[in-house]
Amino acid sequence: MQLDNKIFELGLFVAQLEDLSKEDITQYAIWAGIAVLLFMAAGLGMALLTYGKLWFQAYMSGADVSMFSLIGMGFRKVRPDMIVKAKVMAKQAGLDISRRNGISTEQLEAHYLAGGDVMKVTNSIIAAQRANIDLDFDRSAAIDLAGRDVMDAVRTSVYPKVIDCPDPERSGKNVLSAMSKDGVELKIRARVTVRTNLEQLIGGATEETIIARVGESIISSIGSSEKHQDVLENPDRISRAVLERGLDAHTAFEIVSIDIADIDVGENIGARLQADQAEADTRVAQAAAEKRRADAIAREQQMKADVALQRAQLVMAEAEVPQAMADAFREGNLRAMGNGK
Repeated sequence: MQLDNKIFELGLFVAQLEDLSKEDITQYAIWAGIAVLLFMAAGLGMALLTYGKLWFQAYMSGADVSMFSLIGMGFRKVRPDMIVKAKVMAKQAGLDISRRNGISTEQLEAHYLAGGDVMKVTNSIIAAQRANIDLDFDRSAAIDLAGRDVMDAVRTSVYPKVIDCPDPERSGKNVLSAMSKDGVELKIRARVTVRTNLEQLIGGATEETIIARVGESIISSIGSSEKHQDVLENPDRISRAVLERGLDAHTAFEIVSIDIADIDVGENIGARLQADQAEADTRVAQAAAEKRRADAIAREQQMKADVALQRAQLVMAEAEVPQAMADAFREGNLRAMGNGK
């Protein structure tokens, strides 16, 4: 029943369409076209009000940012003002911003959506270009997304950074303690000048590794010196020996120089160890002497006991003589001697 009603209503609608004249259809089409044009004009007006200033700024700067790109940024939750500013800066700095090989709008949007700092990456590329450092957008973006400060890396590449060895803030120590072969302690404080190695910045070891390697090499070099006077006379020899070991391998830095900032003479550890050894030897000798003395006393007491035992045996033997004589008299085995008989 319901199907029949639907078919009947559809037939009435078709009949009404057939009753419409060509003029009415034309009139409806015109009104529909006007509505579409008004809708498009309203949308274009809103886009001009929202993004017109940014588009005009990009157009006048030759930044190659279209209105459709700006509208798309709004839907993609990208800050169009930041993208336009980055493109204008790159254009004014003379960077390649072409869509095929340069810093394109899509690349900047992708880096922003990935959580990167678009302005820091752009500034780092501009600074690298000014310093004749080879740094493209992909590498700069990768360094930024890896959590490294790409702007500080470029700055350190231009102006080398000085690292204290040891670093009091990291280790709590102000000097390195090392001992030469003659047993004298030397307290050293060094300064390491490094510049960033952009090619190894991603995955390269940090400042802590540089400090540890330099400190270990300084201690090893001093330990191989025959006398501490040699180190005091030529501290640069230690610096050269450490620098030649290539301690910056697989790190994010390139070591420019290693300088001994301060060196002091500490304790004579060798003499102290010898004195401690001599004291220990003396104690061992005293213990051995005491042992020998105790053994001698024990032997003396043993001899006294043996003498007392021998005396007791002698007394016992002397006591048996009268008894034996009495027995002999009693048995007649012993006669009195007298008058020549």
